[in-house]
Amino acid sequence: MKKNEFIEKEKKDFEQLEKDKIIERQLRFQDLLISISTKYINSDLSNTDSLVGKSLKQIGEFVEADRSYIFSYDFMSNTTSNTYEWCAEGVEAEINNLQNLPLNFITHWLDAHKKGDPFYVEDVSLLPKDGEFGLRAVLEPQGIKSLITIPMIKNKELIGFIGFDSVKKINKYSENEKDILFVFANMLVNVIQRKEHEELIKNQEEKKEELLYNLSIQNEELNEYAHAVSHDLKAPLVNIHTLIDWFLEDNKEALDQNFSNLLQEILFDVEKMDFLIKGILDYSSIDKIESEDRLVDFNLIVDEVLKDVLVPYNIKIKIQENLPSLYGNVWRFKQVFLNLIENAIKYNDKEIGTIEVGVTEKNNHFEFYVKDNGVGINSDYFDQIFKVFTKLESSSSSSGIGLSIVKKIIKYYKGTIWIESKEGIGTTFYFTILKQ
Repeated sequence: MKKNEFIEKEKKDFEQLEKDKIIERQLRFQDLLISISTKYINSDLSNTDSLVGKSLKQIGEFVEADRSYIFSYDFMSNTTSNTYEWCAEGVEAEINNLQNLPLNFITHWLDAHKKGDPFYVEDVSLLPKDGEFGLRAVLEPQGIKSLITIPMIKNKELIGFIGFDSVKKINKYSENEKDILFVFANMLVNVIQRKEHEELIKNQEEKKEELLYNLSIQNEELNEYAHAVSHDLKAPLVNIHTLIDWFLEDNKEALDQNFSNLLQEILFDVEKMDFLIKGILDYSSIDKIESEDRLVDFNLIVDEVLKDVLVPYNIKIKIQENLPSLYGNVWRFKQVFLNLIENAIKYNDKEIGTIEVGVTEKNNHFEFYVKDNGVGINSDYFDQIFKVFTKLESSSSSSGIGLSIVKKIIKYYKGTIWIESKEGIGTTFYFTILKQ
């Protein structure tokens, strides 16, 4: 082999060896990123600061930098701050000195970052001496010989950058290495974004817990207040009703008809008030019942309710046989059927009224129904009728609380209640109770 040919071959072999080294380095760089990415994905991010710090160290050591860091941009105050930093042994940390820096100190790389480009200075000593606040004047006091910064972009918005300083020697970055550093920057953005989301969710959960706690206290106080006020009002109402009854009975011959009618209206209003107070007491007692829950036979419950209800001769009530037995409180379950059956009786305008009580078994719950052929309800009022003190007519002494009591009890047992109705045809109330 001739000398020139040998030299040419040696040159090609050397070039190939250098290419192989570059390829091998890039592969190791990619493997490192995959390893870091896997740690981020598998972590619950409860210790994000430690993860980010370790990854800055790993990448910094790989690219042979002496300091790696993350800065955040604050465009409201036009400042930037160092949020994370890793330093090689013997290299002084700068994080405490790099807080709330005015952006006009770093206009060079800010302009590049706004374009989505890296900012790279291979040799700081070659920068022009452009004054006390110039780029060279900022970098040289930190002992920086080479520097590269990569923009961090979240949802198309510039939020900060990662950077790598070389203090001990000049450092060169190939285009491929710059691309890989962009990948690392995107990984950090994702980690930071996940951390922000988790903190936001955590704060929302804490606020939710605090709100629920405060609401529970307020509800308890309101229930106690309603219970106390209602209890105190019942005694004078009974006295008023008794005195008017006595007066009417003792003076029925001497009373003018108009005056007698006026007293009857007062009695009617007293009865309405009495129903209202009873309803408030029942409503505020739903969460206060202290008697132990037990297995309740719904056949017996409905039988007891029918004994307490005045059923007109023209109303026929049909009860499905073999109703289930469920775990709960007797008083609460009686209130449900009592209010629904009384409601069905009260609003039935048919010559022969019918009421049906039954149940359908589902996978994890029972679906009960109370069906009548009464006046029916306009669909516009389906939600309204379950609100406290809501009545669709005011001629009766009804308190307007009965259906509110029913809904509160069903919700207490984590069930649902709804209505199907057609005016002039009838109404069906459905409600569910869990098997367990």
